[in-house]
Amino acid sequence: AAAGKLLVVPVDGSHWLSMREMLDVLAQKGHEVVVVAPEVSLYIKPSKNLVMKMYPVPFTQEEMDEDLR
Repeated sequence: AAAGKLLVVPVDGSHWLSMREMLDVLAQKGHEVVVVAPEVSLYIKPSKNLVMKMYPVPFTQEEMDEDLR
């Protein structure tokens, strides 16, 4: 089968942690994986195997961390 393109728009608190492992494997097998995510998040971080497109949000990482404490 030919490799395909995959667009992923995860949400913090979703199944991102287990999904990221699967996306890394798909990318290693030749699929083009693009992840669209907010600049500030708890778990969604850039990965060397995935193309990350980040969009701005009206708060900083420090503000989010403080709110969670």
